[in-house]
Amino acid sequence: MLSSTRLRGIFPAIPTPVGADDTIDAGAVSALFAWLLKQGIDGVVPLGGTGEYGALARRERIRMANLSVAAMAGKGPVIAGVLDTGFHDALQAGREFAAEGVDGLLVLTPYYTNPTQVGIRDYFLRYADASPVPLLIYEIPYRTRIAIEPKVLHELSRHPNIIGMKACNLDMYHFLQVVAGVDESFAVLSGEDSLFPLHLAAGAKGGIVVTASLLPRAWRQIYEAASAGRTAEALALHRRLIPLMNMAFAETNPGPMKAVMDLVGVNAPRVLAPLVQPAAALVAAFRTELGRQLAETESVA
Repeated sequence: MLSSTRLRGIFPAIPTPVGADDTIDAGAVSALFAWLLKQGIDGVVPLGGTGEYGALARRERIRMANLSVAAMAGKGPVIAGVLDTGFHDALQAGREFAAEGVDGLLVLTPYYTNPTQVGIRDYFLRYADASPVPLLIYEIPYRTRIAIEPKVLHELSRHPNIIGMKACNLDMYHFLQVVAGVDESFAVLSGEDSLFPLHLAAGAKGGIVVTASLLPRAWRQIYEAASAGRTAEALALHRRLIPLMNMAFAETNPGPMKAVMDLVGVNAPRVLAPLVQPAAALVAAFRTELGRQLAETESVA
């Protein structure tokens, strides 16, 4: 059973390779995971926003969970995203993913209905009671339009089946308040590429990192420096990735990232509606920057 002690290090948020018929390209999935495992990742998070959860057909989500488990082959936790809007659909998805062998679930804050803080608390407690595998809370208020108050997260962190969270709240004071009061058995993971070293310095145990699917070694270097207390070094390494991060998020993720992943051996640039292929000029610039970053990472490896 997955525990918070294994929520350490770099967990790439996995894009879902698809073909022209909007179904998963299993060969590209295999190639992506094989490459990532060679780079020294600690686990993976498929089927989140980067994985285009809402645009994938339900059967394809289940298939991606299965392919991810098979590709990881026990070499690190597979934590599947659950981004449904309603409790029953979310729980059904979690059970389906657990049946495919995932180790944990990343469950999104309920949205659209604008629940109260009490409603959010009860939603996660009820889900945790029913879930066959441990769960992480996914708080991303700039997408859901609702934040979870630190005191609610403190309470949720004490449930034995809620072992961590992906923190995407851009408010650093909110983050500091969360870390200050969560249970010792609960791991806060950074969910923001742009704030990763600051989150680590403030108490995060690792991160679910979007662009780690492109540059896992570079993110590993930042993690190791920050974990060793070398914050200035971690910030300097992170600063070098700012141009790449700006390009990765210049259009809606994962469009730009998918367009350049052939540089890491994954040729599956297609995105799912309502996303469209990113602008050619952005892709060209991104390709140049990623190629440069990959060359620099390899030169120091």
